[in-house]
Amino acid sequence: MQRDMLRTANELVERGHVVEIFAISWQGELPNSGIKVHVITTKGFFNYQRYQKFINQAHKTIKTTGDFDFVFGYNRMYGLDAHFAADPCFIERAHTQRSFLYRILPRVKWFAECEHVIFAKESKTEILMVSKIEKAHFQHWYQTPNERFHYIPPFLSTERFKLEDKQVMRSHLRNTFGFGQNDFVFMLTGSGFHMKGLDRVIHALAALPKAYREYVRIIAVGQDNPKPFEAMAKKLGVAQNLVISKGRPDVPHLMQGADVCVHPAYRENTGLVILEALASGAPMLVTESCGYAKHVENANAGIVIKLPFEQAIFNQAFLTMIRSPKKQEWAKNGLEYAKILMDENDGSAEAQILIGLAERKRVLTKSQAIR
Repeated sequence: MQRDMLRTANELVERGHVVEIFAISWQGELPNSGIKVHVITTKGFFNYQRYQKFINQAHKTIKTTGDFDFVFGYNRMYGLDAHFAADPCFIERAHTQRSFLYRILPRVKWFAECEHVIFAKESKTEILMVSKIEKAHFQHWYQTPNERFHYIPPFLSTERFKLEDKQVMRSHLRNTFGFGQNDFVFMLTGSGFHMKGLDRVIHALAALPKAYREYVRIIAVGQDNPKPFEAMAKKLGVAQNLVISKGRPDVPHLMQGADVCVHPAYRENTGLVILEALASGAPMLVTESCGYAKHVENANAGIVIKLPFEQAIFNQAFLTMIRSPKKQEWAKNGLEYAKILMDENDGSAEAQILIGLAERKRVLTKSQAIR
């Protein structure tokens, strides 16, 4: 989402617009395209209290220092002309995956209200969707009109996913994490390892016949606390098979060096790493609960585990991915499919939609002023 934000901001600047970014923190280099970045740090005992202070301060700054035509938000909050809906429906998860006690927590009520001001039937906020799968959930809870949803085709950067020599990438991955050159490597990518299903992968690894555990490895790359998963692997006797790394800039190269990319998420609105793996030429093992799992099925680029999830079925599919002679065919199919997706969105889709919505707002505001 952060990459999407900066890409869209740069695209708008290239088209002659002035863009300012408001963020609670910033990691990495600041944009050098003339974009002004407001970093608003806040304090509070709970996260949601810090978020509320940020939202209030951001809108105060917007009102007092800028003459903005359009306010676009990547997090749910009041006062937005449009919202980038990258996350699943919060209230749906709260009612289907959590208890009553969870739903009465102050932080849950706060996040639910932030979602309500965006998706409520009476709201004026436009919604940019990267996955159609969540639309039904939002409409079930909020009766959001169809015309406020704007679908964005997935974006894959041709520069970021430039293919390198496969054998060189295999060696790069194995040398980086201390694997043997002939080891079979599953790669899981994404922050929030529990939601991404790393526990499911560890259980599948432990269920392999002993001979396979001699050379099958897992590399998990992302921002999360590794200790619970390392403890799980140790308890199951496969600690030596698992390496967990923080986020890295060479993820596309690592994907190109993996034998299989695995993404058995419990639930995910999209799962962009699924498409990134296809573009990297990696066969896929994913769960149907990911919005982008359909692309693996459409491309015939691996195995999609149907819902409801059963660990035993996943374990068998995990073993199948190692044994199957179809891996090269799946990789080829995924690459061809990813190229089609790249042609559908060159990276400008979000900017084009926002410019159109801003122009529509300008015309409507002018018409109302005349009246």
